[in-house]
Amino acid sequence: MSSPSSCSVCLDATAGAPAADAHPAPENTTLQPASHEPIQARWAAVASMALGVFGLVTAEFLPASLLTAMAADLGVSDGAAGQAVTVTALVAAVAAPSLPLLTRRLDRRAVMIAFTLLLVLSNALSALASSLPMLLVARVLLGVALGGFWSMSAALAMRLVPASLFARAMSFILTGVSVATVCAAPIGAWMGDLWGWRSAFIAAGGISLITLAVQLLALPALPPRDNPNLRVLGELLRRPPVRMALLAVLLVISGHFAGFTYIRPLMEQVTHLSVTSITAVLLGYGVGGFFGNFVGGWIAGRSERQAIVAGGAVIAVLAATLLIAGHSAAITAVAITLWGFAFGAFPVGFQTWMVRAAPDQAEGAGGLLVAAFQIAIASGAIFGGLMVDHLGALGGPAFALGAMVLGTVLTWQRGPRAVAA
Repeated sequence: MSSPSSCSVCLDATAGAPAADAHPAPENTTLQPASHEPIQARWAAVASMALGVFGLVTAEFLPASLLTAMAADLGVSDGAAGQAVTVTALVAAVAAPSLPLLTRRLDRRAVMIAFTLLLVLSNALSALASSLPMLLVARVLLGVALGGFWSMSAALAMRLVPASLFARAMSFILTGVSVATVCAAPIGAWMGDLWGWRSAFIAAGGISLITLAVQLLALPALPPRDNPNLRVLGELLRRPPVRMALLAVLLVISGHFAGFTYIRPLMEQVTHLSVTSITAVLLGYGVGGFFGNFVGGWIAGRSERQAIVAGGAVIAVLAATLLIAGHSAAITAVAITLWGFAFGAFPVGFQTWMVRAAPDQAEGAGGLLVAAFQIAIASGAIFGGLMVDHLGALGGPAFALGAMVLGTVLTWQRGPRAVAA
């Protein structure tokens, strides 16, 4: 899943990085003067950050592939179990803009290692959770680590390699997202079927321990350098183009995650697929998302408005298809795979929109975008969960259809237009 984590979400386009599957950072990511630029690239440190991304994104979206098993074991409804995604997203939305400010006097190496320690603890508590409240506590810790990491990743990457290698370094870091997108959901579902849902979190914990060891060995001292300031956010929110972009994010991304978070109940209760088949379909979704990132980036390079509209229109059609023909295994498998592919248009599309809306404050706008993505993820999990609990497993795609149509129409009417030469 491209989370996308989550999301994550977009790479700072102003830094000249590749326009695919990227994540902005609210911390000051302006390229350093030559006197501060590293002479040699620290690729081992960059690799440690890529491992961190893989571990965070894997942990963030494991519940989507394990939802029904978690709900049954903890004695709660599918919608209630889905709030394991909600709480992570809400905490990350607050952590992303605030942690760079709260930790501005601390060595960044220590801060990043602290985030990884939170990831280790979160996976351990998730594997041991005997109740929904205990699981939610674990997911709060994950939200802190997730939001903090994404808020600082681009700025730290700039301190690990020369400016000419920044795009390559950020692409390397973000391979963790692509690998997690392809692997996390299907492997989680497979492990959950063989050894129980807790085994997937144990495996994720093992990955986080490896990440911690590599970071302790590879990350150099990174004394605080930037002085992030949140005062600019109020001024940005007063700009109509910024507000329009954020509203479109809230609609489109909440629709996507309402459908994705509750996709396993649909496959089990409506399509009646076996766990093996569910694993295969989730793998198809991940592979579709992997290639969709590249195609979506290519379209957004020509027109971010058209990229978002195309992705939103396709997902709206797919959500309607699942509502009408979700009982068909073949149709469901194809629809979910294409859903993952279509999502690839959103990350770089929205990032480019925000940069156009606030070219003078790209870093602050990026922070707002991270927060908006996380709030949208939480909203999708909350409202999708309510509809699933009241309407059944088709409630997720029903909410996705409504939100996606509204967001797509808004983008078509109010999205950025190409500037005439």
